[in-house]
Amino acid sequence: MKISFEIVPRTTQAFDDQYQFALSLGKSISMINVPDIQRFDIRSWDTVDKIDRNVHQFVPHFRATDFSLESGDIFKIIEENELDHVLLVSGDPPEGMRKVHDTSVLDLIASVGKRFPEVTIHAGFDPHRSGLQDECDYVFRKVDAGASSFFSQPFYDPRLIEIYAEHLQEVDTFIGLSPITTTSSKNYWKVKNKVKFPNAFKAEYAWNIDFSNQVIAMAQEMNFNIYFMPIRIDLERFFGALDL
Repeated sequence: MKISFEIVPRTTQAFDDQYQFALSLGKSISMINVPDIQRFDIRSWDTVDKIDRNVHQFVPHFRATDFSLESGDIFKIIEENELDHVLLVSGDPPEGMRKVHDTSVLDLIASVGKRFPEVTIHAGFDPHRSGLQDECDYVFRKVDAGASSFFSQPFYDPRLIEIYAEHLQEVDTFIGLSPITTTSSKNYWKVKNKVKFPNAFKAEYAWNIDFSNQVIAMAQEMNFNIYFMPIRIDLERFFGALDL
């Protein structure tokens, strides 16, 4: 079982503090994921020098709609930063007047893989976006394009994890875990990401800790990986109670 820890680059200091915390978790964390968020000034790949790549695999995210394949900009970024891992996603709808391109994530995966066969290409999947069959079909289309592993949006129902884990047995899969400890955050995920929470869900630390420990045990038994996305939580309180 591999475990990845996501750090959102809100500010330089916030990033450094979270990375130091990830280091304190020791060898249980083997990868650092850095999303590329439109409203922040720090791009995912700008944090490359902040990660000890002898300790952690560095996985910056790239949005397909930010890049024209004809320009070759993404190729320059990969070369200049000597990246050996990338996570390629479609990208959220643009905010404000940001320029977007009609590049599909499938084309981006194929183009990066052709140009850099030695780079490990990761992709995403969203269990809440569409039906099970459609989402699994999309995953395997990305596999055919050249993606070798997948990071999911967060799960909150172990039954749904079991279903996806069964259908994606052939794929190196990271199951997303993002603790929700406030009602406002729960409502955000319901509206923005169309998450259907189980009736037993509670927006509190105890529920999220118990659920995460259950999923960690499932990962060890069912041979999938874990992707932590800690957003505005007490890191010590949450991770200090996990069976890592």
